[in-house]
Amino acid sequence: QLQLVESGGGLVQPGGSLRLSCAASGLTLDYDAIGWFRQAPGKEREGVSCISTAGGTTNYAESVKGRFTISRDNAKNTVYLQMNGLKPEDTGVYYCAVARLCVLPYDYWGQGTQVTVSS
Repeated sequence: QLQLVESGGGLVQPGGSLRLSCAASGLTLDYDAIGWFRQAPGKEREGVSCISTAGGTTNYAESVKGRFTISRDNAKNTVYLQMNGLKPEDTGVYYCAVARLCVLPYDYWGQGTQVTVSS
């Protein structure tokens, strides 16, 4: 059974950095994309970034371009989200999820990890 486990969240000051990890188990070749999403209190969930596990193609939300970097280690079945220059508006629960392609619906989700950016 496919499972996703996020880790790496925490409390950080504005301008700081965090690296989130998404460890996948039971992943099949049907699923080529792993994405990161976030949800702030009182707001809808939004897509942050996605990576194609086969080709390495990446995309980012405009709000995080130049600050966040998504990467993968296929040998470890792990996807990372390096977050630099964090802002208070980056606060939220971050989830990873898998899909057949980055643009298709996401079928499996992790439990989420809290990121809080505050002084």
